[in-house]
Parts: sequence; C-alpha cells; structure tokens
Amino acid sequence: MIMAIDVGNTHTVIGVYDQEQVVHAWRLTTTPTRTADEYGILFRSLLEPTQISHTQLEGGIISCVVPTLLDALTSMCERYLDIKPLVVGPGIKTGIPLRVDQPHEVGADRIVNAAAAIENYGAPAIVVDFGTATTFDPISVQGEFLGGAIAPGLVISAEALYRGASKLPRVEFRRPERAIGKNTVENIQSGLFFGYVGLVDGILEHMLKEMKEHPKIIATGGLGRHFVQPSRYIEHFDENLTLDGLRILYSRNAG
Repeated sequence: MIMAIDVGNTHTVIGVYDQEQVVHAWRLTTTPTRTADEYGILFRSLLEPTQISHTQLEGGIISCVVPTLLDALTSMCERYLDIKPLVVGPGIKTGIPLRVDQPHEVGADRIVNAAAAIENYGAPAIVVDFGTATTFDPISVQGEFLGGAIAPGLVISAEALYRGASKLPRVEFRRPERAIGKNTVENIQSGLFFGYVGLVDGILEHMLKEMKEHPKIIATGGLGRHFVQPSRYIEHFDENLTLDGLRILYSRNAG
C-alpha cells in the first residue's frame, strides 16, 4: 500500500492505495501552520478506524503547492509512518514533456493531473481543476503539457464580492434554480454560478480552437461536479484524478 498526499491552498486530499485501487480517501482543510507532530497524530487517527496499520504502507508521494507545509509533511511521513515519501518536483520522472516557457513554474498538481488524464482517459485532453484557483491544462495528442490558463476560483470570487461590495452579504454557494434571482442572495448565486459556467466554457472554447483537436475534457476538484452538466464541453468528473496521478507517478519512480 502507498499513501498519496495532495496539498492544495484550501484542501489537503489524502488517499491510501492498494495496487491501483484507492481504498480510503480523506479531504482536510489545509492549515499552513500545522506541525509535523500535529500531522502525525492526525494521520494516525485517520488510519485507526480503517484497520490499516502504518506498517502496511510501503511508500508515499506528496504534491504540495504550500511550501511551508512540505517539510512538515515529509518529516511526518518519516517519523510517524516510517516511509520516505517522493515529492513531485525537479528530478522526479513524470514522462510528460512541458512545452512552456518556464517549466519550473508549472504547479506540481497540474503535472500530476496531466499524468492521470493521459493514463485514464488518453490524449489529447484538457483537465479543469476547480480548486482555490481554477486551472485549465491542455495536453497534446503526443502527451505534452501545453500550458493553460489560471482563473480565480469560485470561492475566491464570492469572497471578493462580499469584501468589495459593502452592502452585499456573504452567501452559500449553490446552483440556483433560475438565472433571474428574486432577492439579493439569489442574484448573487445566479451571478456566481452562471457567470462561472460562462467563464469555464469561454476559456475551453478558445482552447479547443487553438488545439485543433478533439480532446477529452475532464473536471476535478472540490466544486467540479457542479459544472459537468451545465457546461457545453466538460465530459467527465473525476474526484480522485489528482490522487490517481500521484499513484501513477509513484509507480514510475519506485525502485
């Protein structure tokens, strides 16, 4: 068994894999100040009810976009789980050429998503990851990462509206029943949801024209499931895409 850890700005997703099957997965709030000892206690407590002992873990892999947490998680794995984790970054074998100006600037999570999309869906593809930011990652028919787009995430957009417009309330995100809202809350929910559908489809439309191919389009991330049906282009929602990508990269680098 291996443990895959994906640290995003808002959430940390953890999965335990037995061969190619994820047997347990958890989504936690990312806390940048958490220590190795705090993570150790937390991870041991997560494993306890699963009947999986940390001694059954053969290895682990970490993708982290929060630099302050990487040392804490690496140290936790070594001290509490008795594994030395791989870290997605320079030196790791991905098998994915990065056709961009500054390869070192590409986020680890985007490389991981590309690996999973190619392995599970084939190339060409576009991955739309609905996280703190929403990323659009096009992959060529040759399996190359072509670059992409980064847009403010839906939660960031809602928070900016609340903070920037003094008379508007903070609202819970939900898909509205209609575009024409009948009160302030419904107005905001309509603007956020349908406006974001337009943003997503608008970016995808331009990418499809530039790629001149017919890629599979896969959504992932915490809010991704809400946009599969209203989008004209998204074909799949894969909740565990990033975890699968970590498992794939681990297998490419193990031994």
